[in-house]
Amino acid sequence: MSTLVNNYIYKALDAYPYDLEAAMEALEYALAYDDKNWMALLLMGRIQFEVFQDAEKAISYYREALAVNIHAVQVYPYFFKVLLRQEDFQALASLIDFAMGIKGIDKAEVYKTKALAFERQQRFKKALAELKQAKLHCYDEDSTEAIAREISRVKGKLPKKKKKKSLEKKKNTKKK
Repeated sequence: MSTLVNNYIYKALDAYPYDLEAAMEALEYALAYDDKNWMALLLMGRIQFEVFQDAEKAISYYREALAVNIHAVQVYPYFFKVLLRQEDFQALASLIDFAMGIKGIDKAEVYKTKALAFERQQRFKKALAELKQAKLHCYDEDSTEAIAREISRVKGKLPKKKKKKSLEKKKNTKKK
């Protein structure tokens, strides 16, 4: 039976996102045979969010997928993305804290997500600190360069500091 479910999941993965009708049909069959298949639940959540823009249904599918397999590291990035888009920073922080203890999770991506959450809250210094942590957990050149670009982008959002010379001139003019 699991082979049949897996075949439907493969069909859904092959069809998504180009043939949505075939992907949905395959997922419905997969979930009819095994309503606790985390991979099918993950893909159904992705479709709900990415295609139908229904964050609540996507969250429901992601929660169900993690209830089936808490160690399914593939679910976390998509779940993070929905919570970030919904600006549910409290739930995102809780999920991130939990995910950091999951063996095999991409810590660089988790720190990057945490940085994005801080950036969305306009807490740029905290975002930079998280991006620096992400950079420490990158193990290939492409990821390291991507994080470096993120750091540069966030630094551009920091408020500009006044130059010391202009401050000194103001002090000198007040004394006279």
